[in-house]
Amino acid sequence: MIGILLAVLLGASDGPPLSPRAAELIAPVRQALEAERKAQAALPPPANDAEKLERMGRLDQVGRRVLVTIDLSLLPPEEMNAARKAMWDPVEEADAENEKALLAMAPPEGWFLKSRYGDKAAKAAFMIVQHSNLELWRRFVPVLEPLVAKGEVDGQNYGLMYDRLALNEGRPQRYGSQVVCEAGKWAPDRLEDPETVDERRKAMGFPQSMAEYLAYFQTNYPPCT
Repeated sequence: MIGILLAVLLGASDGPPLSPRAAELIAPVRQALEAERKAQAALPPPANDAEKLERMGRLDQVGRRVLVTIDLSLLPPEEMNAARKAMWDPVEEADAENEKALLAMAPPEGWFLKSRYGDKAAKAAFMIVQHSNLELWRRFVPVLEPLVAKGEVDGQNYGLMYDRLALNEGRPQRYGSQVVCEAGKWAPDRLEDPETVDERRKAMGFPQSMAEYLAYFQTNYPPCT
């Protein structure tokens, strides 16, 4: 199986083929997704939409959990971009499947309420949309905002999606959830009123201050490149 995966990865990029070292380094991402698909295929069909969302959420996360452990700085600089793209390809394929399924399940009220679907399914729905595209963020951010006050949506989740939408529309983020690499260290992307960001984070239920959040990235993620 590993040999097959390496062969796939060696020819996966539209640009120059990956070196065997690069293909071996990123192979665990595809392996994790294939293992999750196989495990889910062995289960009975989901009993309801909530259970289906939970399974979709596992597929959303399994590749990403492996991906963030892979240190592309181990590769020569000229290989990093091709390896990064090839590493993300299977994750993005799963994302596209999840997005299509989620939109087909969207309820009349516009979102998957915690009171109806449960915390796990609602969180899975959030993750799938968070990892989608500008069109879906524009659709769902206005829907989520009033649901925070009603307890149907976690404030932190709303803040994460708000920030992603704002930055992609050319506006500064509000809660500092999106980070970029600056001189080899993680830093917040463009930020609205930086001096009051911790107050906004606290109001939305973010558990860490801005400084603590950045320290977490420095400690728990591979060096940024």
